[in-house]
Amino acid sequence: MPWDAMRELRAWQERLASPHADAWIPAIDVYETADRYVVAAEVPGMTREQIELAVEDSRLTIRGQRIDKTSGGGTGVHFHQVERGHGGFVRTLEFGSKIHTEAVSADLALGILTITLPKAAPPPPRKIEVR
Repeated sequence: MPWDAMRELRAWQERLASPHADAWIPAIDVYETADRYVVAAEVPGMTREQIELAVEDSRLTIRGQRIDKTSGGGTGVHFHQVERGHGGFVRTLEFGSKIHTEAVSADLALGILTITLPKAAPPPPRKIEVR
């Protein structure tokens, strides 16, 4: 996937537009093979129910909410250091090829969400009759 300055700018805008100071963005790896794109996102501590995926044409949106279980109503909790992010996040990725949306699969194991997005087959060549 070639570098796209506008895509990078949109990604930074998503990070900066976060409404909560405790929001976070999971780190991701994206790679491409001849027939698919693969996205691996670090989402430790999250369950399948806390993650939402949407695919449209050549765009993938990953949305989720990681809840901080230690600060919810606990009395006597005094943090000495907080580095793990909590809260909601949204990541949107745009690919160079259309995605075969019916064949997309996702797996969550050991805190890594792996999304496989097969590329849609290109349309067959069309012969146009000249009149």
